Amino acid sequence: MTSHPYFPLGLEIQDYRSNESGLFYIVGLFSTGLAVSLCVILGLAIMKRTSMTSADKLTILWFALSGILHCFFEGYFVTHHDRMGPAQDIFGQLWKEYAKSDSRYLVSDSFVVSIETITVVLWGPLCLLVAYLTTIKHSLNHPLRIIICMAHLYGDTLYYATSLFDYYVNGISHSRPEVLYYWVYYFLMNFVWIVVPAYILYNSVCLVSQALNQFESETRSKKKR
Repeated sequence: MTSHPYFPLGLEIQDYRSNESGLFYIVGLFSTGLAVSLCVILGLAIMKRTSMTSADKLTILWFALSGILHCFFEGYFVTHHDRMGPAQDIFGQLWKEYAKSDSRYLVSDSFVVSIETITVVLWGPLCLLVAYLTTIKHSLNHPLRIIICMAHLYGDTLYYATSLFDYYVNGISHSRPEVLYYWVYYFLMNFVWIVVPAYILYNSVCLVSQALNQFESETRSKKKR
């Protein structure tokens, strides 16, 4: 059996090869490409609508970030999940680094493949659509935000729950115990997709509720005339 740094110990990873590139190199290259993409998207959005609030800009960046990660980074996993072990391209090496916090990504685990496929097919494109709808202030903007934020909250909750169930009930740990891998990679990086969607969800629900209350109030006023 080929030795590897993943938990649980003794996990069989087909054709595993350790990363050839350093961590700072692959993270730096990925971050640079992501930053450039976000800057281009924000620039195009500002050109489309010059009178844009800071809140709108941050919202566009958030949904653009989510859409890019879902469609391309997670899309890579969905199309390569059965051959992640020997991968040496940038995305493959990044996934192998992240898998130190969740080795299910290297063994075609049925849950992560399924949830990531749904994310790539549905939520990724919808995130990019919401970024555009926010730019043009379309009426479907907030209803779609609510749907996507609920999907993020539900998906992340399931992600944590299935991993913790394996740990506490089955005695199987998918993550290395070091702070970097468990608390930064596994917990913090995913928790962002709970905190931010929860905030956006709250704001959108409040706005839709206010709009409906105003509409109902105006409707009642017209009937009284």
